[in-house]
Amino acid sequence: MTRATLFRLLAATAALACSSAAWAGSATSTLSVTATVTGNCTVSTSPVAFGSVNPLSGANVDATGGITVTCTNSTPWAAAAGVGSGTGATFASRVMTASTNTLNYTLYTNSGRTTIWGDGTASTATIAGTGTGSAQSVTIYGRIPSGQTTAPPGSYSDTVTVTVSY
Repeated sequence: MTRATLFRLLAATAALACSSAAWAGSATSTLSVTATVTGNCTVSTSPVAFGSVNPLSGANVDATGGITVTCTNSTPWAAAAGVGSGTGATFASRVMTASTNTLNYTLYTNSGRTTIWGDGTASTATIAGTGTGSAQSVTIYGRIPSGQTTAPPGSYSDTVTVTVSY
């Protein structure tokens, strides 16, 4: 390659490297981006643990437990409680069992223990709220009424289903 050819080749390469691309025109459009946030809730519970009970004391035995509901912001919710798994249980008189022995108790939505927690039918109430996106804790109030003097010693328990509708 001659010196003149080499010079012309270097000059052409430099011109290409320094030049801007020339655009003939342009076009624009928009890109749509979407999402749908749905109402969702979760629920967890903490037990109502009455501890040691003396049925001969002649006094009610009270305890508290709780539910924690987390729902998406602005989602209305209602928490209902079942009657429990004890045979013959009702909302007003749930039944803990120890083998074939029973111990009655009631769950309430208020500290005065006047509003029975249930499914909203008859004389029961549900617990309602509106989601904030954060956990909302609610206290559940339990009572073993006095007068159950025939309950023999044992470890009594029951399981109550909690359902959050939203």
